[in-house]
Amino acid sequence: MLKVRCSFLLALAAAWPFPVGAQDYSFGPLARLEIWRHERLAQTRQSEDVALAPFTTDGCSGGMSASWEVIADVFPWFAETFENKPPWEECCVTHDLAYHLGGVDPTPEASYHARLVSDEALRACVATEAELRSDALVEQFGRKPEEIAWAFEFVGQRMFEAVRAGGAPCSGLSWRWGYGWPQCW
Repeated sequence: MLKVRCSFLLALAAAWPFPVGAQDYSFGPLARLEIWRHERLAQTRQSEDVALAPFTTDGCSGGMSASWEVIADVFPWFAETFENKPPWEECCVTHDLAYHLGGVDPTPEASYHARLVSDEALRACVATEAELRSDALVEQFGRKPEEIAWAFEFVGQRMFEAVRAGGAPCSGLSWRWGYGWPQCW
């Protein structure tokens, strides 16, 4: 089961043309542009006639969890090999909790940093899954621990890049930062 999953991740990582690693998301021009959206979210949160909606989650957004479940239902061998959900789905649910609220402190700079911290935590959580399973994965696949860790870091980095690109507040998307609040167009 884990052998196929890890082999797939290692193959995917080997084919990816970009290096895995942290990016600098400090207060550069893109950050300042995003902070404008955080200002709009703060205004929405301060309105007297709005309330935070009950928490909802789709697991891993972008259709990752939904697709995984459909494939597992249609192909029993897939479920036997990969289970019914991505191995890092709990990381996504924790990430959704942070995105639902949009940060404890609604001020734009604090909200921006809370989103960045949440996204970095998602990346780290996926990598931690490899650490937690390292001994079993090393034994099962006959791979070095650093190869397995790199594959999970690769996936975590791609998820990080996706949420940084598509998770800004006031985007109109259902998975945006502060999605528990009304849209802040």
